[in-house]
This record gives sequence, structure tokens and C-alpha cells, in this order.
Amino acid sequence: MELRQIRYVLAVAQERSFSRAAARLHLAQPSLSQQIAKLEKTLGTRLFHRLPQQVDLTDAGERFVQVAQKLLDQAEGLVREMREYASGQAGRLLVGSLPITGAYVLPQVIPSFTRQFPNVELQLIEETSSHLEELLVNGKLDVSLLTMPISEPTIRYESAIQEEIYLALPPSHPFAEQAEVDLAELSTQPFILLKEGQGFRQISLSLCEQAGFQPRIVFESSNIQTVQSLVAAGMGVSFAPEMITRSAWGTTAPAYVRLRTRPERTLVVAYRKDRRLSQPARAFIDILLGRGEHPVESVE
Repeated sequence: MELRQIRYVLAVAQERSFSRAAARLHLAQPSLSQQIAKLEKTLGTRLFHRLPQQVDLTDAGERFVQVAQKLLDQAEGLVREMREYASGQAGRLLVGSLPITGAYVLPQVIPSFTRQFPNVELQLIEETSSHLEELLVNGKLDVSLLTMPISEPTIRYESAIQEEIYLALPPSHPFAEQAEVDLAELSTQPFILLKEGQGFRQISLSLCEQAGFQPRIVFESSNIQTVQSLVAAGMGVSFAPEMITRSAWGTTAPAYVRLRTRPERTLVVAYRKDRRLSQPARAFIDILLGRGEHPVESVE
């Protein structure tokens, strides 16, 4: 049974005439009659009583029309919905975000995106850098914010934000009032870092390695704010990306001091090389990169 056959039956049922239905459908009457006869043969029952002056529905025909109209409405609704998906006006966008940065970057992106695509569901998934890469590779994300470097060769990325990395010190630390610090001078200090899997943890370890030492890690946390609070409480030293240094803290906050080498981190928006970006995904990236309706403010 084909959708066109359903339309033919409905037209005949409404017109109570094969000739009028054929004219309405822009078909030759014999062709219409053949198609409905073919459908009746497939169904094993007659749908119409063919009378001299008109055509009436059989009991089976009454039931067929009742259900067929719903099927046709659903089919036409599905076609409209698929066209909306094809045009990017409907569907779902899966966005991965780093817990450290999502709260600072995405509030500037999401409102603009939802204004452009009100019928697209944006689902945000916050995970560690390593897990986000894995989800992206496995097709569980459409786009994701990631921290460089990225080792997975199937991922394409575009630079989104570049920001300086600061040293986070307890307010009472002897170096807290200095304009800048050589990281090697802190080689014996206790460090507080993010847990394994966080991209910023690897950046922190690399900075220490470049300065010629392995940090003595006394506390670890999955939350950058917790790390900063422990530093402010005098439990150790750490690092902070520039956007974190702009956060509103309570009465006690870490002292943020520049490192002499002026290290930076690069945040990128990433996606699979072998997957075509949908219109919503491309628009999301454009907004994030400052090419959209309301670009993200620079944090440089």
C-alpha cells in the first residue's frame, strides 16, 4: 500500500465519484480506477460500492478512511518535520563543555543560538577533556569545547579563546604582592591541582616540567573553584586561567600573579572531520567564534 493510493481513496470518498476525484487529482479516470482496484485486491476487500449515480463506502471502506486520514496526516507532518531538520530549524544539538569554562563562555553563546533556532534542542554535556574527546570521536557529541593540545587525529578544531595563565597564591604568600614570579622559585611549594582527565591539569603539570620540577601535589579536585578556595585558605599554590581570575569571590580570594614566561592556554571548538556539520552546529560555532549574531567577548 502506497501513500498515493491512500490519497486516491480519500479523494474518491470525499467526492463520491471517480470522475470528480480523478479531475481533482489531475489523473485519468481509468488510471484512478485501476489504482484503487489494485489496492482493493491487495487488501482482499472492496472499499467502495460502485453505484450508477455515485460511489459509496463499504463498511471496510469506512474504517479504511477513518484510519487512512490519520496516517496521511502523520505522513505529511513527518515530511514537514524532516524538512525542518534538513533546513536546520528543528532537531537536537549535542554540545560538550569543559566544567572549568562552560559557566564563563556558554552563557554568552546560548541565548543568541536559541533566538536563531528556537525549535532546536540544545543539550549540554559537561565532562573532562579526555572524556569529551572520546564522546566526540564516538559520535556522541556534535561539537565540543576542548583545551589544546588534542591528540585525536579524527578531530578538527578552530581556535576560540586564548588566555593567559596566572599563578594562584594564598593572600599571605611572600610572592603575593610581586608583579611577576619565576615558577622555578616555587618548586618546593605544595600544589593543588585538578584531578586526572582535566585538560588544565595537564597544562599545569607541563608548566612545572618546563620550569624544571615535578610539583608536590597535596590536594586534588574536579572543580576549579574548589582549587581556588583551597589556595585562598592557604593550603597550597596553583594556577588559574584568566577567566577564573575575573570571578567574583567572597572576602577571601587567591592572589593572582603573572608568571614571567606569560604562558597561555588555547580553547578550541572541535568536531569530527568526517561528519558534515548541521546548520545549527555551524551557527553555534560561528557565534562562539565571533562570527554570529552576538559574538562572545574576548578574554584576552
